[in-house]
Amino acid sequence: MYPAELVKPMKEELTSVGFEELQTPDQVDNAIKKPGTTLIVVNSVCGCAAANARPGARMSLFNDKKPDNLCTVFAGFDIDATNKARSYMVPFPPSSPSIALFKDGELVHMLERHHIEGRPAELIAENLIEAYNEYC
Repeated sequence: MYPAELVKPMKEELTSVGFEELQTPDQVDNAIKKPGTTLIVVNSVCGCAAANARPGARMSLFNDKKPDNLCTVFAGFDIDATNKARSYMVPFPPSSPSIALFKDGELVHMLERHHIEGRPAELIAENLIEAYNEYC
């Protein structure tokens, strides 16, 4: 598990713009069960999370339509919450970072690590905005 002082600024990149930090499996269950749309970012310490996933998720919020609920778990730190979030993302294999959009508890859009790694944050944002425009 990563030290708290290492992940704190990485978490704050999302929580500072309105993402709710989910630290327990119960918090994940409650977030998924909320009516409407819920975005969950599986955050991580890797470079593609820093350069692509977190900035892309933040940029995607500059859109008329956006998810009702914004949430994040941190892989390698909030382990039980991350595992619970990933259980809702099946059939997609666990990957970090990843971004999932749920509508009324159903997974409707998924960005896995291989969709994020090596792609600019703007492209990640565009992909998410397209999903928001369709499902939100």
